[in-house]
Amino acid sequence: MGSGKSTLGRALAQRVPGCAFIDLDEEIERRAGMSVREIFDTLGQERFRALEADTLRSLCPPEGTQVCVVATGGGTPCRPGAMEWMNAAGTTVLLRASDAVLLRRLLQAQGERPLLRGMDTARLAAFIREEQLRRAPAYTQALATFPSDLLENEAEIEQSCNNFIKLYL
Repeated sequence: MGSGKSTLGRALAQRVPGCAFIDLDEEIERRAGMSVREIFDTLGQERFRALEADTLRSLCPPEGTQVCVVATGGGTPCRPGAMEWMNAAGTTVLLRASDAVLLRRLLQAQGERPLLRGMDTARLAAFIREEQLRRAPAYTQALATFPSDLLENEAEIEQSCNNFIKLYL
């Protein structure tokens, strides 16, 4: 959550020929016919997580693509069996942003994220630390880690894309 998965994924799809990008949350919204926020509000977090797992496992890269980048939600890898499935399906790359960058990004996007509603800055900072610790067992199963603090402007995005391409594509 807030590590820059969608930003980097969209940028890679624009720069790499034959690369497709799928945002898992957007695909869930399309299939459910409602926003993530509406799913959380009407069906609850557990039902959202079940939809997330089902959607992830049913994704197919668009025809004619050589590379497909999928941005999952931050909690996606924490579902039982999720990291094993993702590692078998492709190369998993954990985007690692510092807590300070995560805090700033999540404060800016707080209204769009159901889990963060109503948190003040101190509570959000504590939530980030707690979630990083809770999610660590799943996150450490990623096959690679990529720093994602530098996705704040076009120059940083360009440099991050170039670095990612050199390492993984």
